[in-house]
Amino acid sequence: MALKSITLTTSALVLVASLLGSMNAWAGHSNDAAALEGVKQGKGIFLVDTDNPQKTALYLNLINETHKSLAAQKVKSDLVVVFIGPTVRFLTAAPEAELAAKHQEFLKSITATVKELDRKGVRMEVCEIATGVFKVPVDKLLPGLKLVGNGFISLIGYQSKGYGLVPIF
Repeated sequence: MALKSITLTTSALVLVASLLGSMNAWAGHSNDAAALEGVKQGKGIFLVDTDNPQKTALYLNLINETHKSLAAQKVKSDLVVVFIGPTVRFLTAAPEAELAAKHQEFLKSITATVKELDRKGVRMEVCEIATGVFKVPVDKLLPGLKLVGNGFISLIGYQSKGYGLVPIF
């Protein structure tokens, strides 16, 4: 059983690595000129609500690549990521023991990408309601994450300010 788990985890990592490698390859062959015509600043709010650390790691990397791609296409990024639901379980320096044992590689990827996005100035908010529901201690949230009262209110506020919604489920 342990060997099968290792094989599945290794396969999953290979999949994530190949997808990320493919993203870099795509970036050199195409652009988003039509969508970005006349756009000087890209304002986007990503709503992240997944129950899978592998999927969360993949999408955080995609958000990071989106930031890079906007810059490469001469558009200033103004991105916000709002985490709600079970996703908050993957955003802590002290995850549940079973979660940490099963998904260590993905949790490390999430931690590294949160750090990178924070370094780039991407605002990342964590819904306090979700931390309460999923019993995530707020004092253990990863550095760079800002606790907000209600992730839905963040979405309403940022969309009212012209941010485009990108839902990730």
